Amino acid sequence: MGGTPMAQPNDTAKALSNQFVTFQLGGETYGISILKLNEIIAYQSCTTIPNVPNFIKGVLNLRGIVVPVIDLRDRFGMELKEYDQFTVIMILDVAGRIMGLVVDAVSDVIALNKDDIKPRPHFSTGISTEFIYGMGIKDNKFIILLDVDKLLSDEELNMVDGV
Repeated sequence: MGGTPMAQPNDTAKALSNQFVTFQLGGETYGISILKLNEIIAYQSCTTIPNVPNFIKGVLNLRGIVVPVIDLRDRFGMELKEYDQFTVIMILDVAGRIMGLVVDAVSDVIALNKDDIKPRPHFSTGISTEFIYGMGIKDNKFIILLDVDKLLSDEELNMVDGV
C-alpha cells in the first residue's frame, strides 16, 4: 500500500497558523494571522456613534451583523489621512468579537517560519507593545505582527461591546 500519506486535518491549521495577511499603515507593513481574518471589504462609511473614542469610527451592517469599525491609524495615534480607493476594512475575529479595522491598503499573504519571527521590542515603562506579537522578517524588511486580541484594552473592548 504505497502512495502519499493523507494530510491530517490539523496539518492545514498548522500551515495556516504561520500565514499572515500584510497591510500598509503609514509607511510601515503590518501583519495579522490569517486565522483571525474573516474577509476584506472596500471601505464604506459607517454609522457614527456618539460618546465613543475617536478611533471607533462607528458601526456598519455586514449582512445583518452590527460590526464596530476601528481606524487603526487613529488607534495608534498616527496622522490621519483621507480614505482612498485602496482603503479597506479588514473584518476580524478579535477576542471572540467580529470587528472591522480600517487600514491604508492590504498587501499580500505571506508565510513566516518561527525563525523569521523575532520577539517584540521592549521600551521603557509607559510605552505599550503588548499588541505586537513579534517582528517578522521577509525580504530583509520588518513586518510588525499584531496580536489582534490585544489591540484593545478590556475597557476599550467593553466600550466597543456597548456600541
